[in-house]
Amino acid sequence: MTLAAATSTAHGQTGGKSTAVKTQQAAAGHYEKREDVQAFIESLAQRHGFDPKELSRTFAEVRKQPDALRLIAPPARTFKRSWSAYRARFLDRSRIDGGIEFWAQHRATLERAASIYGVPPEVIVAIIGVETIYGRVTGSFPVLDALTTLAFDYPRRAEFFRGELESLLLLARDGRLDLQDTKGSYAGAIGLPQFMPSSIRNYAVDFDKDGKIDLRHSPVDAIGSVARFLAEHGWVPGGQPYYPTRISADARLDPLIEAGIEPRYTMPQLSGFGVGAIGSVPDGAQLALIDLPNGDAAPTYLLGARNFYVVTRYNRSSFYATAVLDLAQELRAAR
Repeated sequence: MTLAAATSTAHGQTGGKSTAVKTQQAAAGHYEKREDVQAFIESLAQRHGFDPKELSRTFAEVRKQPDALRLIAPPARTFKRSWSAYRARFLDRSRIDGGIEFWAQHRATLERAASIYGVPPEVIVAIIGVETIYGRVTGSFPVLDALTTLAFDYPRRAEFFRGELESLLLLARDGRLDLQDTKGSYAGAIGLPQFMPSSIRNYAVDFDKDGKIDLRHSPVDAIGSVARFLAEHGWVPGGQPYYPTRISADARLDPLIEAGIEPRYTMPQLSGFGVGAIGSVPDGAQLALIDLPNGDAAPTYLLGARNFYVVTRYNRSSFYATAVLDLAQELRAAR
């Protein structure tokens, strides 16, 4: 059922227009009338065989989401990022205790995922914990509305969100989700693992073998899908994600920070910049210097290995990846 079909019944109720309907109409994006949206529709029709009239009816019912634009906007220039403050948000009792409970409930599924994909249970649990507190907070934005808003009213990342909107419409056409019913984050992420539509198409799995992929209601599908995502992005079974660092007084860090987070330096190369590791690092291991600002305090530095980089494919933030991996350590220790 299209969004247009789903909402036409509600709009056709007898009597005067309710306040809710008036509010909904006031928030209409009128996207179907825009040239950029019509060009997008024509592109989908040519490349995927969509019916342009049907898509126009769907976009006519889309409501602009100002809150999505507000929430996705970059922070003010005066904002100082703090790793210690960020870490405290995600390594709290609710995520640790909830993670232990989630692990106990789904132990067999987590072990099966680890056996198939090589990803440890604690990492899978930690991602679901950081993303949605194990399914407690999955988002209340209509995903079609959110992605349309960001695709056409957020120029900074319009290309990315148009790709995700395209994936969403393909998923709906294939019967893998219902446009009228699918809610998620302000950025269009869906379900327990907060997969974007393209990730659902490419990496989600029917891990409970019930004939459908359901990341919103099936923790089993969510577990298998997270594990597959990480494996497909190069997770190394048994690999340590990062190492604590030792920084010399005369270290030259700027070139390493500017080089980014993809691991490409060996320990002998890093020592030339005044950077060492605390603990043993395998010979020939490729590493990157991870810079975690702490507001006005001194930054925290880590040496990120391949598995650290893999977690950043899930979310490009080094803060995010470190929080996931630290929560995973806490959960493993608690078990």
